[in-house]
Amino acid sequence: MSLDITHDPKRRSWLASANDAACDFSIQNLPYGIFSNGQSSAARVGVALGDQIIDLAALQQAGLLTLGEPTQKPVQQSAQQLVFRQASLNAFIALGSTVWGEVRHQLSALFETGNPLLRDNATLRAQVLVPMAQATLHLPVDIPGYTDFYSSKEHATNVGSMFRDPKNALLPNWTEMPIGYNGRASSVVVSGTPVRRPNGQLKLPDQDRPIFGACRKLDIELETGFIVGKGNALGEPIPVQQAAQHIFGMVLLNDWSARDIQQWEYVPLGPFNAKTFATSISPWVVTLAALEPFKVGAPQQQPEPLAYLRHAGNDAYDIGLEVKLTPANATGDATRAESTTTIARTNFRHMYWSMAQQLAHHTVSGCNTRVGDLMGSGTISGSQPDSFGSLLELTWNGQRPLTLADGSSRSFIEDGDTLTLTGGCQGDGYRVGFGEVSGKILPAHRLV
Repeated sequence: MSLDITHDPKRRSWLASANDAACDFSIQNLPYGIFSNGQSSAARVGVALGDQIIDLAALQQAGLLTLGEPTQKPVQQSAQQLVFRQASLNAFIALGSTVWGEVRHQLSALFETGNPLLRDNATLRAQVLVPMAQATLHLPVDIPGYTDFYSSKEHATNVGSMFRDPKNALLPNWTEMPIGYNGRASSVVVSGTPVRRPNGQLKLPDQDRPIFGACRKLDIELETGFIVGKGNALGEPIPVQQAAQHIFGMVLLNDWSARDIQQWEYVPLGPFNAKTFATSISPWVVTLAALEPFKVGAPQQQPEPLAYLRHAGNDAYDIGLEVKLTPANATGDATRAESTTTIARTNFRHMYWSMAQQLAHHTVSGCNTRVGDLMGSGTISGSQPDSFGSLLELTWNGQRPLTLADGSSRSFIEDGDTLTLTGGCQGDGYRVGFGEVSGKILPAHRLV
């Protein structure tokens, strides 16, 4: 993948809202999502630009967006005409990287400031542009499978120091391969979906047997996730050098975690109910093409990985990330703004294991992946206390409660709290952002 005219930092759009240097959805970004507007409106594919959504189905119907070569058979053209009328991105993603690139170039040219085709046609603009404020955003992909990794060395060291010997915080296999577990795809939800506090078995320090009850140590994990854009056949691994060609784009991801349930259940087979109750992702998928200008060198890996995980080049991305907490008692826009506290700031570039290495290791056994599969990065933590990506670390398992802007304190998440993750890359006069992923915590169901 290389830089081209769509990455030009000087390129601007005739849609003025896209030219704000703080706007997540610049013309250099063009992320994909699924939206609907109005009660009778079907969910369909859109692209975010400024404060608007480009309706790709309407754009294609108007003859302003084409897919593939004009020599294709009519049946193929008919199938392609339906991809933007789907309630997920999977059909579009399955068309492949050549089509992704063609659509990116067409959109960039159509909305570039000097192109009058849409700019000067009010009727066409009304058909093609939907105000984001009037739209409902949906889960962007159908997710066949979900895997969550554990790839931040800082996070793994913090957790190991907390629950094991600080001198031997990392287990011997951690620096040899990307560690992960197979999560629950059915409970992945889009930003804004309320999250119910989970019930489960809790083992209290002063009791011999567990009790049943609501999670007392509910936490977030600040993560990103990548969407598989090209699967592999069963038994055919993806080489690390080719892994990027199998990735469509990235989302923000919050791997909600019940720490007390997790502590009791994770030995001997790892996370189970502590992780299955919800995973929230952002509605916009930022393509790897849009992130290309922000590739940076990855942290040095010692010992040197085995040959199948070695990959020369820049594997990391300079993506700034934040976590905000709005307490339960905040109501109304003004009160929410005054009460919201930024509790963590970090960067994706700190990740020890890259996405390419994660995908290569995931498939090295012959495991097949499918279009739409979601791969979580694992909690992203930096080296400083305010850059830790979970409340478990930020409060050191509740020993050091955080003081919020409204004067209240938190060791873990309380009912009614809203957690919001944001992230993006800052270019020269423009931004490639992800929007946000947020969720409000509802009380646990009373079962017994």
